[in-house]
This record gives sequence, C-alpha cells and structure tokens, in this order.
Amino acid sequence: MSQDTDLGRYGYTQELRRSLGFRDLLVYGLIFMVPIAPFGIFGGVFQGSGGMVALTYAIGMVAMLFTANSYAQMAKAFPLAGSVYTYAGRGIGAPVGFLAGWMVLLDYVLVPGLLYLIASVAMNSLVPGVPVWLWLVLFVLLNTAVNYLGIEMTARVNRIMLVAELIVLAVFVGIGVVAVAQGKGQGFSFDAFFTSETFSWPLVLGAVSIAVLSFLGFDGISTLAEENRESARAIGRSMVAALLLVGVLFVVQTWVAAMLVPDPRALVTDGDPGGTAFYDAARVAGGEWLAVLTAAATAVAWGFANSLVAQAATSRLLYAMARDRSLPKFLARVHPTRRVPVNATLLVAAVSLALGLYMQSREDGITLMSSLVNFGAMIAFLFLHVAVVVHYMVRRRSRDWWKHLVAPVIGFAILAFVVVNAKLAAQTSGLVWLGGGIVLMVVLLVTGRGLRLSGIGGTGTGEPESGEPETSGTQTGESPIAATEENK
Repeated sequence: MSQDTDLGRYGYTQELRRSLGFRDLLVYGLIFMVPIAPFGIFGGVFQGSGGMVALTYAIGMVAMLFTANSYAQMAKAFPLAGSVYTYAGRGIGAPVGFLAGWMVLLDYVLVPGLLYLIASVAMNSLVPGVPVWLWLVLFVLLNTAVNYLGIEMTARVNRIMLVAELIVLAVFVGIGVVAVAQGKGQGFSFDAFFTSETFSWPLVLGAVSIAVLSFLGFDGISTLAEENRESARAIGRSMVAALLLVGVLFVVQTWVAAMLVPDPRALVTDGDPGGTAFYDAARVAGGEWLAVLTAAATAVAWGFANSLVAQAATSRLLYAMARDRSLPKFLARVHPTRRVPVNATLLVAAVSLALGLYMQSREDGITLMSSLVNFGAMIAFLFLHVAVVVHYMVRRRSRDWWKHLVAPVIGFAILAFVVVNAKLAAQTSGLVWLGGGIVLMVVLLVTGRGLRLSGIGGTGTGEPESGEPETSGTQTGESPIAATEENK
C-alpha cells in the first residue's frame, strides 16, 4: 500500500510532493537544531550550570530522546503532517489536538522571527554600517524565496549549509584541542562534566531548561511526513538519529570551549550579558580570526540555515491545521507546480518580519522571545506524551510498556520540571496564549465549525473510518498502517 493511499484513508488527498528520504529528513533535523547552536548561548548555560556545561547538554540530549520516542510512536500510527497537532488530536481528541497545535504555534511562529533577530544583531556587530532592520529584511526575503521554490530546493540548501557548519565546528574543535594540549586556557580537565564545588541536581536541571532550546527543532521533521517518500518509520528514525548526532556535537564543543574560557569564575558569577563567551574561548584558542569565524558562522547558521527550515516547518503546521478548518482555509492552498503551502509560507515570512522588527526595538526582545519559544514547545510536548499513553495503552491495549508508558511518563516528568522552572514572564505570556486558544476553540465549536479531524470515524479513536482489519502488528501498539508498512 502506498503512502498516498494511506493518506486517503484519513480523508486527505496527497497535495505535497513526496521527494524526501531518510538522509534528507536527517539533514533537515540537524539543520533545524543547528550543530553549532551552543555558540550563541554558551555563556548563559555555563553560568546556569556552575560551569558544568557539557553535563548539562548530555542530560538535555537524554531528556529530548524521551520526547523523540513519543514522536516516533505517533508518527508510525499517524503518518500525516501537522506534528503534535495531528498526534494529540488523533491520539486523544480533536479539541486537545487543537490546543496542542495552538501551543506549538507559539514555538513555531516565534522561532523564525527569533532566529532572524539573533542573526541580524550578530551581523550588525560584524558590519555596523548595515542596520539590524535591513539584515532582517534580507534574511526573510532570501529564505522565503528558497522555500517558495519547493522542498527539494530547501533540501539541497540544507545539505550545503550543514557541511559548512560542520567544517567550522571541526576547525574550532581541532584548534581548541591543540590549544588545550599546549596549556592554553584552563588546561585539560573534566570540570565541564562535574565540579564538586558547585554540583547540585537543581542547579544542573535548571540549566537544562536553558540548554534544551538548542535541541528544539528535531520535532520539525514530523511536519514533513507527507513529503517523506519512505515508510512512516523513517520519521522516527531520523528524529532519534538527529538528536544523538547533534547531542554528541554539543557535548564535545562545549567541553572544549569550557577548558578555554579565560575566566570561568567570573563567567559563573557575572554571566555573559554580551553573548560573547564562546567567541572569547575561540579567541584564546586561535586568535581573533577564529573568534570572528565562529561569530559569523553563528549569524549565518541561525539567520539563514536554521530559519529556512523553521519557516518550512511552520508553514506545514499552518497548512495541516487549515485543511481541518482549525485555521482560515486560505492557508491550506498549495502551489500547483511548486507543491508547497504557498500562502502559509508567505504568512510566516510576514509575521517573522513584523515580530523581528518589533522585538529589535526592545532591550529584552531576544530574551523574551527565547523564553516564549521554550514554553510553547514544552507545553505541546506534554500533550504529545499523554497522547502516546492514551492511544497505545488505553485504546490499543499495547503491552510494550517501555515505549508506550514508561518512556512517555519519564519524558512528561522532565518537561514538567522545565515548565515549572521557566521564567515568570514566559509562564504568564504562555498561559495568556493558552487562554486565547481555549476561547478560539469555544468559538469554533459554538459556530459549528467543529474541530473534527478528517477521516475520523464515529468511535473518535483517530483511526480511519474504513480501515483494514487489525493484524498481529497492532498487538504491540502499531496502527494498521504501521503494520501494513512492516509487512510490505
């Protein structure tokens, strides 16, 4: 059975082009997370963890792997675009899916604008003659053009940018290791993994709530489910692989940088208000040229590569919600030849530009947007973990206790800790956003627009109305679709 046929069983037609394989999905996830993401927030994580920055990233990777497991399980059950909106809606119920999609929108809609702003500020520091607002406009126009040309063009650009980022990272790590061997910085040590003077679990886990921002983006792979030409399992495999690869890179680069920090005690005490701690470490290792290289790489990676895939993921989420009438129908329009959600892509560009221009006028713009992105994503992930338990353990009577109960519960507990320890401003704004989503949901129900996902039968289980008889594969918690894929 083809995936196009599978999609039809859920009441949808195949509109997007299936042209992405496992490698494309993996590259997309790596680019979304940015292999050099710690460059920009290294100082904040170093301070928050009392210098144990490598340990913080290692724990963050493990924490996100639990969420990746939940995504993988739901992607097998429902190989559709829409990410957590689709999974919570079909795993629990349409109203819950709407709220989950509404909360993840807080993440997805803000992320491109945040990335454009960070990159524009960085480029302005390198080229002061070009104002921040002009860099914003240039980044938005460039990425919108690439996304408009189609997902294949986006995938090709992703591969080029990933190679460039990995080259810069290899240069830094190579020169950094040599510098440490020569006795520069603090010399060789494992203090980045454990420092007895400052270690405490609340301290480290609090820092994880900051570091987890670097891992956000692996979930964007799920928005490409209807452009994946391989089996539905490729979505889950690419998520886990991307997380493991980028997690190792994060740990290695922060370990090397921690050994090269000019004054660790001052960084822990005073923080990194200018966001230059990583570049200062690069300067110790290789001189001014390496500091400039790492700073420029951060600007390009965040402002072009990362925001490019963020814009693509956000447009797919808007498309999925619009075709179910949870958002205005015009956002579901697909370009007849490019096969991309064109109106959703243009809307994301306009919102990103407006948010970026507004936030660059505020002193706390980057901090506020970062905390809101984190909060929205974490709340959406909580819905996801619950969806796995409800769909597999309650509805399908799965006996895979680890994948469908223990792992989601652990993932839920970790994320709940992050949410509770989020900044008050993020909590307040996030709850206001959630309240707005509840009001909108009520309006949709009262006006008769429903919140009924296409293809769901009278049982409300999220399965197709005219599904095939269950096979033995469903005894382990797989949907009939996943079992069919397994037996092809």
